Amino acid sequence: MLELGQKQPSAQAGDLVRDVTEAEFMKAVIEASQEVPVIVDFWAPWCGPCKALGPALEAAVVAAKGKVRMAKVNVDENQMLAGQLRIQSIPTVYAFWQGRPVDGFQGALPASEVKAFVDRVAALAGDGGLGEAIEVAEQMLTEGAAVDAAETFAAILAEDPKNAAAYGGLIRAHLAAGNTEQAEQLLAAVPAEIASSAEIEAARAQIELAQQARNAGPIAELSQTVEADPNDHQARFDLALALHAAGRVEEAVDTLLELHRRAPDWNDGAARKQLFTIFDARKPTDPIVLKGRRKLASMLFA
Repeated sequence: MLELGQKQPSAQAGDLVRDVTEAEFMKAVIEASQEVPVIVDFWAPWCGPCKALGPALEAAVVAAKGKVRMAKVNVDENQMLAGQLRIQSIPTVYAFWQGRPVDGFQGALPASEVKAFVDRVAALAGDGGLGEAIEVAEQMLTEGAAVDAAETFAAILAEDPKNAAAYGGLIRAHLAAGNTEQAEQLLAAVPAEIASSAEIEAARAQIELAQQARNAGPIAELSQTVEADPNDHQARFDLALALHAAGRVEEAVDTLLELHRRAPDWNDGAARKQLFTIFDARKPTDPIVLKGRRKLASMLFA
């Protein structure tokens, strides 16, 4: 498992892309590929297609941020190595993983195909243990150790700043720790690439619910109002908000379902929208979510 806080290789071309000679090949490629996939670009200064392919490969490798490295072998200067590896034309590209060639191609490719190749090779090493670390952090959060969970999620993001699961987890951890303002700031700064992911939508829903809880009314009074006038839709809606704020989630869902049954179009479908907010904030397999969605669906398609 990845030791969180341990620095990944710098995402600079000088660190991730290097010229390699015959004498260095064993250490720089074969041995290095035991830990991280290594792409080898066999090229020559006189090769036109090489001049187009090389920069595209380098850009894709740097974009992978340390998940793959690149070795450039000038076949004119390393003819014995090229012969041993049976390089018959250039550019030729091989990918090595755990000491063996596992993928490759010949000739220049479009930038999109080059990126797809590099992404495919980078995936060979997995996520470096980040998935396991996320599971640990989620368990901490479930057990009420919100501060520890936040620290773990933050460490994961130091390795992978656009990890949607870790980013959403960090927001939820701050909410659980009572740091609503910091959670809101994190949500406002979420990278565009993951802004619409399910993990971020869940965090966004939790923040919305936390904001609603600030102004939640007294449950007893709202219950009496609803009993006195079952058609007071605003009071029933406010009662649902108050129940949720008090941690009585299933009762809140049932109250909203009843409101939707009575007045599905009230306030532009507010009951249905609030139900979806609650569902989004919880895990899809949560029994409350499964039961609530099933009841709502039966109303919608009745």
